[in-house]
Amino acid sequence: MGLIHIQYFTESHQTVKKRNGQPGEGDFSHGSVSHRRLETPPEDAGQVLRCIHRGGLWKIWPLRPEEQPFPRFWVVPKSGRRRRGAPERGQGGIRFVKYRYLIIRGSGREKRVLQTNRIREGIPIMNSSGVNPAPAPLLAQGQPVDWWFVFKFNAHAFPGCGEGAERTGLFGGEPQTYRSHFSQQYVYASSTHPALQKGTGCVGATLTDPLGATFNQVYNGTDYYVLWNDQFYNDPCENRDGPWGHSKGLVTWNEDGDGFVLQVSTPSWPASGNKQHPRKTDGNTLGCVKDDDVEVSQHFFALKINGDDLIAILQALQNASVVTDPSNKQVVHNGGPEAVRALVKNIGRHVSKSTTCIHTKLSSGVELISKPSHLHVPPWQMVSAVLDGLPLRVASWWASPEMASTTACTEIGCWDAALGKPGPVEIATSGSWDGTAFSLTGGEGTDHNHAKVGVSTDAGKPLSIFGDMNQQGALSEGAAYKGQKCSSSQNGRGGTFYVVNDAGLFKSVTDLIQGDTAPTSVPKT
Repeated sequence: MGLIHIQYFTESHQTVKKRNGQPGEGDFSHGSVSHRRLETPPEDAGQVLRCIHRGGLWKIWPLRPEEQPFPRFWVVPKSGRRRRGAPERGQGGIRFVKYRYLIIRGSGREKRVLQTNRIREGIPIMNSSGVNPAPAPLLAQGQPVDWWFVFKFNAHAFPGCGEGAERTGLFGGEPQTYRSHFSQQYVYASSTHPALQKGTGCVGATLTDPLGATFNQVYNGTDYYVLWNDQFYNDPCENRDGPWGHSKGLVTWNEDGDGFVLQVSTPSWPASGNKQHPRKTDGNTLGCVKDDDVEVSQHFFALKINGDDLIAILQALQNASVVTDPSNKQVVHNGGPEAVRALVKNIGRHVSKSTTCIHTKLSSGVELISKPSHLHVPPWQMVSAVLDGLPLRVASWWASPEMASTTACTEIGCWDAALGKPGPVEIATSGSWDGTAFSLTGGEGTDHNHAKVGVSTDAGKPLSIFGDMNQQGALSEGAAYKGQKCSSSQNGRGGTFYVVNDAGLFKSVTDLIQGDTAPTSVPKT
């Protein structure tokens, strides 16, 4: 990996003193535009400075030898003003000025700039391996988990935000006054607490909810990312229908390829991956987007990944023909391992010609399934077949052209024999939480659903599935209307699915979407 070098300079003179106001070991001063290069691990530990915020004051002292290898390098305040509550100068006070930093990996032709930016207060910029700490799914700031799942309710059943909280434009935009109502109330589960529980506040608009805290690492961070969405509403990309993928989400990673993937069902969000490249014509916070994507139910799934997982996910996204633009930093910031950079460079350039479903297991044990657009089969029957005929119950945007619930005996004409035989697939049309029922169908109005969530109906296989795709399309040619082809609607589009084996999550999601079921036949239109 090579040595990591940190070069920094001040923009004005500064002097650092010990807390008792007396000069001592580790004090340093240097003038305007002076600079210094530090190597880690250093030959002289006294040359490496550590900055830690404690009790409202910033203290600086040399790294002790027993603390090697290099720990996180924390930043100093951007302002040279005395911090509130700090002693006056000469009485242990520390006066700081603005800093900049430059981190370089390698040397000679291999030298690459990893970061160059004005340091932000309180943000760690390195860990013990010499790269940014990996972004991870968070339940709230400082609470990482391996995965979490969020189900946002619709505006009919659970209007507004929890506990009467007010919406904010945390990631850009102003709260919208929608023609219909909105809901940002939600339930969530995680790897540390797999049973669903009610969240507080406005999902996606705070740093204390899983979605907002997790996305904040990307939007206000320096990591690499790819955002994709077939419904960007021209900022930054135009909407695309089939054969482009029906898929939405983001993936982010550090220099080693470690990070997380976030699957979302929301049109037009997120549409900017970093505050340095904001949306130009729309908001980038849930509840601040012109399209009312918080009217009906939605889902979000975040999963911690490593470098090998990242490559598998990027290949799955290419196979699914997701919509993005690798030339636009609003949605793509490329970097990291060479293999990753090569994949990202070509993602979203064209519709994949593949007709082969991808099925792989990630390092977490979560399974990833990718449907290509040219595999013209019903999406959730495909998932069932890939999982060895697993019987499923599925909630999605169930609207025209609807596909009926299927049994083990249902004849499916739009099929690829290489997939094997699918099991029964029930279409959930209603669910409930804490005694309050809600619809799980698609359509106009507040009592509908746009989440794509499935569960096994075999209690011996406690699988929960989070997907991109709806049960819209054709079981057989002409099944929903005269002249209907097998490439109809979702059959002719790509998407991904994440399969989680967790008994607690399985029970909770099963209870959430337990209710009415679509019939095994629907009238032709």
